[in-house]
Amino acid sequence: MQTSLVRKKGHIFIPYLFLAPWMIGVLVFSAIPIFSSLYLSFTNYNFVSSPNWVGLQNYMTMFFKDPHYIQSLKVTFMYVFVAVPLELAFALGLALLLNRGLKGLGLYRALYYIPSLIGGSVAISILWQQVFGGKGIVNQMLALFGIHMQSWVGTPSQAIWALILLKVWQFGSPMIIFLAGLKQIPADFYEASSLDGAGKWKQFLYITLPLLTPIVLFNTIMQMITSFQAFTPAYIISNGTGGPINSTLFYTLYLYQNGFGNFQMGYASAMAWVLFIIIAIFTALAFLSSNKWVHYEN
Repeated sequence: MQTSLVRKKGHIFIPYLFLAPWMIGVLVFSAIPIFSSLYLSFTNYNFVSSPNWVGLQNYMTMFFKDPHYIQSLKVTFMYVFVAVPLELAFALGLALLLNRGLKGLGLYRALYYIPSLIGGSVAISILWQQVFGGKGIVNQMLALFGIHMQSWVGTPSQAIWALILLKVWQFGSPMIIFLAGLKQIPADFYEASSLDGAGKWKQFLYITLPLLTPIVLFNTIMQMITSFQAFTPAYIISNGTGGPINSTLFYTLYLYQNGFGNFQMGYASAMAWVLFIIIAIFTALAFLSSNKWVHYEN
């Protein structure tokens, strides 16, 4: 009897034994670095000397004494709140076209998904820098119509738009998700509405869009999070400076400059935690507001 009890108790720990590698990985590579960065955000740390506790000084400096930090917030907010809606609108439009029963649908889906895989890479950022340069293909095409432009990435008022277009070009992932959602809408809804005299536009407004709102919520949150964390395009296209005149100074780029350029790791850690809070706030707002505009089939 005692032997069977011992065996049963031993079996309880077997699942935890299999989970141990994952738990150790989370602890060593996630939990410890996260709480270490939280501690460092209240210190003055430069990689060389030991962290010096300064309390809220890093946070006070960010909001009241650092104009570059405020500029990075402005640039990032503009990037997120312009690029994400445009990207989702473009993705939904293409998903609607592909949902009309085109031949070779699998090929189109694969081709349109490729930009999402490579759009954030260094190679594409370098290519984008050349395309929107002073003698790039975009300006060459505009010149055919008598429109002469300077370098997009070298002009303060236009550089951010080149990055926004790069984000919109990465529409593949939300498009695939929208297309999957469109496939789940019963055809009976459209047939019944057609009998009632509803046209394509009314079907879109009163059937397609309401039933897609859960997917719109998901895509909005996911693309918003990735946009707040965007780094590579701004770093490559501006050569790591955020220029011209800080017009592409993304939040993550300025964080990188402080942490690995100026060796102010305490300040960079504080910036990282503020970014985490910003993302959490906007994600919470999206979920809280979903009760008013997200509709489920039941």
